[in-house]
Amino acid sequence: MRPSRPAPSDSPAQAKESEPIMRERIRFGVTAAALAGVMLAASACGGTTRGDDGGSGAGSGGSTAEADPDAEIPEGLAISFLPKQLNNPYFTVADAGGKEAVEELGGEFKEVGPSEATASSQVSYINTLSQQGSDVIVLAANDPNAVCGALNQARQAGSVVVTFDSDTAPDCRDLFVNQATAKDIARTQVEMIAEQIGGEGEIAFLSATPNATNQNAWLELMEKELAKEEYSGIEVVDTVYGNDDDQKSFNEMQGLLQTHPDLAGVVSPTTVGLAAAARYLSSSDYKGEVALTGLGTPNQMREYVENGTVEEFALWDPANLGYLAAYSGASMSAGRITGEQGQTFEAGRLGEYTVRADGEIVLGPPTVFNKGNIDDYDF
Repeated sequence: MRPSRPAPSDSPAQAKESEPIMRERIRFGVTAAALAGVMLAASACGGTTRGDDGGSGAGSGGSTAEADPDAEIPEGLAISFLPKQLNNPYFTVADAGGKEAVEELGGEFKEVGPSEATASSQVSYINTLSQQGSDVIVLAANDPNAVCGALNQARQAGSVVVTFDSDTAPDCRDLFVNQATAKDIARTQVEMIAEQIGGEGEIAFLSATPNATNQNAWLELMEKELAKEEYSGIEVVDTVYGNDDDQKSFNEMQGLLQTHPDLAGVVSPTTVGLAAAARYLSSSDYKGEVALTGLGTPNQMREYVENGTVEEFALWDPANLGYLAAYSGASMSAGRITGEQGQTFEAGRLGEYTVRADGEIVLGPPTVFNKGNIDDYDF
């Protein structure tokens, strides 16, 4: 059986620090080998037991155990991915990246999850994964607090809990693999919409679910960014939620344009929302009149960039995010890291990463996609 761990403490999270990173437009090709890894289909495998690692989670201030950077990652680690919802194109790619990493490590990959991204929909899956003996649970949280009880029970039973894409409260997990710093994601989206509407006019936000940790952090930081003097001509008139559902997001975009006839632009920091909004805008009279940007995948957004509905948008490589999350969890399970700030580890083809304050690991800065570079990407 897996060794149990002490219950996570309730100590407050450390303040996160983010170094400013310049907005980048990166142009590079995607190798056939990388693409093959990204598009691997997900498979379900049984759980195995984990080795003795001891210590409490990084989310509660870091483990008291000592890291061994040279520790061997044992084969057979059961690493389970629990996305916000299944059949979401973004998480399909992200989890495939996780599967690639797990196979490199000789582990056993599993993907489970709800069909709807509601606050409590992930709880039963966490309980089952813990009962099945998952060594590492990799979770994109639909709500920062609703899953905490289940996650802490899993941690006490011996599972390492890694959040990625959307965090929980820090004392509910061991590590958080962030796609980019929240400040950089917010800043990039504000820069894009400001440029596209000429620095003035009414804008609105089309977000995912009201409780999504990452979405709410980005919305708050975009509001703060827009409060700067350089954006004084821009007014946020509405925020709506599509719940990461294609049809609801489509309808919310339609409603925004009907409710606010003077709307100059919309920012949708969610891949499902951005694609649905673009689909509505592309066949409406507002095409070319209302700017649309946010976070999306190149494959979802390519036709809308090519037909002029969307000028540019941003994201990171979700396959790399899942890949890094798997390596992070495996490294902690093996004892290479304990979650202390400043510790480093190797993440396969992505190279070396450093644990930041409060157990955060950052993939890198967002990439902006437009007509000039979108065909260089395939995800």
